[in-house]
Amino acid sequence: MIKNILFLCTGNSCRSILAEVILNHVGKERFKAYSAGSFPTGKVNPDSLSVLEKHGLPITGLSSQSWHDFLNIKFDLVITVCDNAAGEICPLYLGKASKAHWGIADPDKVVGKSRKKAFEKAFKQMELRIDKMLKLDELTQENLNKIGKTTP
Repeated sequence: MIKNILFLCTGNSCRSILAEVILNHVGKERFKAYSAGSFPTGKVNPDSLSVLEKHGLPITGLSSQSWHDFLNIKFDLVITVCDNAAGEICPLYLGKASKAHWGIADPDKVVGKSRKKAFEKAFKQMELRIDKMLKLDELTQENLNKIGKTTP
């Protein structure tokens, strides 16, 4: 049975979008990924789209959405991806799904020459964590939170 996973962030324009696309690409036999925000920006960050295209991943049909758009979906797992270390407030998902946290620095906060590197770093972190998740026998909160501390 395919598990529904929601990647949740505040704006749903960068990190959660990257996670949705990566997991839907590499884990489509086991998972259906969605992404949403508690206060969505209303548009996907163009730099997120660029890094996804650079890695040959599809970008059609992506949108910045509210978690309220998915009230009719029963999620097996909700993973927050905001960065508590940077003082971001992660949305609190109140559904019955298992929850885990994979904090990743917001690449949209980076300006100048380092911006593209920041988006690439966020992509690589998410790709690594999803790869580790796919190798798990059990998606326990403990196992998933450990993955959230993994860095490339």
